[in-house]
Amino acid sequence: MTRPPTIRDVAARAGVSKSLVSLVINGSPLVRDEKRAAVLAAVEELGFRPSATARHLTTRRTGAVGVLVTDLRNPWYADALDAVHARLHAAGATMLLGDARLDAAAEGRVLHTFVDLRLDGLVLVGSLEPTPAVLDAAQRLPTVVAGARDVDLPGVDVSVQDDDAGARLATGHLLALGHRRLAHLAGASGAVMRVREEGFEAAVAAAEGVRGEVVRTAMTEDAGYLAALELLSRSEEDRPTAVFAAADVAALGVLRAAAQCGLRVPEDLSVVGFDDVPLARLPGTALTTVDPSSAAVGATAVDLLMDRVADPGRERRVEVAPTSLVVRRTTAPPRT
Repeated sequence: MTRPPTIRDVAARAGVSKSLVSLVINGSPLVRDEKRAAVLAAVEELGFRPSATARHLTTRRTGAVGVLVTDLRNPWYADALDAVHARLHAAGATMLLGDARLDAAAEGRVLHTFVDLRLDGLVLVGSLEPTPAVLDAAQRLPTVVAGARDVDLPGVDVSVQDDDAGARLATGHLLALGHRRLAHLAGASGAVMRVREEGFEAAVAAAEGVRGEVVRTAMTEDAGYLAALELLSRSEEDRPTAVFAAADVAALGVLRAAAQCGLRVPEDLSVVGFDDVPLARLPGTALTTVDPSSAAVGATAVDLLMDRVADPGRERRVEVAPTSLVVRRTTAPPRT
């Protein structure tokens, strides 16, 4: 057969009607086992693949979910995206991935494409400004936010890590080691970064005789390096003995700045990050950091989306995954 097989060919090979083939393809429980087996055997023999368009017309589902990521270069997304993809695959859905890193116009084009395709749902991964394009897509498609808190709409569910608890764990660890001059590299924007900054400030305020300094900067390695370089270039009595960066990528910049300033980690400077990205786990880095349960955040986001598709009118839900501190080689008591 030179042309692709059709549903009519499958019906003829199995000796059944086209409508029964359609019922089998759509998973109807109304088909007898022997008929189902005959249809599936014909599908296998002919190499038949159902048309996505035809399936959408009959089930009102495309079998595809759009996933928009704020920046594919950020290593935090690796574990979360793996979990999202695995959960969708297990549910028989296809993941269509879009990157919103370039600019608002690129983000809008991706979202408009997802809406035009009439996808089954949308997962927004990471901090996204609630732009008109985001708000429009969230009103048109079942939507869930993973790992962020920026989109606050009645019908949009959220799966997020416990940023406040994680920041308190990181700061509390440094305080327990005896550090009294702390600096926090905080994200310059985004609700997640604000919560982490507030967690740091609350932990410092609860301790006595502690100086806590907040420096807001972009969460990149270069930005972390430049911010730390300014902090560590001060006199020994004035510079912090520990730095808590709100993201591991910025903490890597702190490590680079410490090396340039001739400071040993952790003997002269303790460093803590947040996210537990793969680079933090390498033996050469061994960064003490906060594990935000990224895989759990991603998997829960898909579960919330499935629930939303099944029950569009239910109340909005916010699921918070627990965080934990992973102590490695970049933290120690300050030098006396």
